[in-house]
Amino acid sequence: MNHVTTKDGVQIFYKDWGPANATPIVFSHGWPLSSDDWDAQMMFFLAQGFRVVAHDRRGHGRSSQVWDGHDMNHYADDLATLVNHLDLKGAVHVGHSTGGGEVVRYLARHGENRASKACLIAAVPPLMVRTASNPGGLPKDVFDGFQAALAAGRSQFYRDIAAGPFYGYNRPGAKPSEAVIENWWRQGMMGGAKAHYDGIVAFSQTDFTEDLKKITVPVLVMHGDDDQIVPYADSAPLSAKLLKNGTLKTYKGFPHGMPTTEAATINADLLAFIKS
Repeated sequence: MNHVTTKDGVQIFYKDWGPANATPIVFSHGWPLSSDDWDAQMMFFLAQGFRVVAHDRRGHGRSSQVWDGHDMNHYADDLATLVNHLDLKGAVHVGHSTGGGEVVRYLARHGENRASKACLIAAVPPLMVRTASNPGGLPKDVFDGFQAALAAGRSQFYRDIAAGPFYGYNRPGAKPSEAVIENWWRQGMMGGAKAHYDGIVAFSQTDFTEDLKKITVPVLVMHGDDDQIVPYADSAPLSAKLLKNGTLKTYKGFPHGMPTTEAATINADLLAFIKS
């Protein structure tokens, strides 16, 4: 398997498919999943002639299950290590959920000299938790509850997330896919509990406001207005306003896991943005 080793000794698993000289699209996954969550996008864009790259975040999937470093700075640095290792140039960075935060922190912290565009899909920026300056955020108790449920028994917790709010399967008239639910659970259980526990703080309490202001490359912000994991009103519209070159695209009724359940729509719109 392909791995790159970070400066603090963590082995990051990655996939690198397609012609070496093609435009690279780099995918950063959501919590608590892995690069496998991008199957629908990687197969589509590979067929379109792109080079597609995706990694498992530290502590997730097939990467090292280290006990520390589960914060946005380390996530961004790990992504930079991968980009530099593969010598990617003109890359389009696509991040879903927590991965959107990773992309934003990477571009702000490491610069845009190797990037051309970015896309944030149902992403956590600018800030998820409620604070005095972010009154529309979710109460910290919500995320404390996530950690408590994970520590008490993450297998059932993960099953409940996938079978319910993540894909909108708890909505009236929804038709849950057992295969999609099981694949989400499988990816989650591949990773380390400590990494996922700390990751809840990373995705909920990191403030990306200043990071977003630093980014100058074109950024497409995609979000469903029925997102039950990262509520729409306090995320996508705010991020789009903070970005110097941001475009907001809102999807009526789409859930948080829309790259999977609405892959045809998301892929077509992402392709149009990349080619624009």
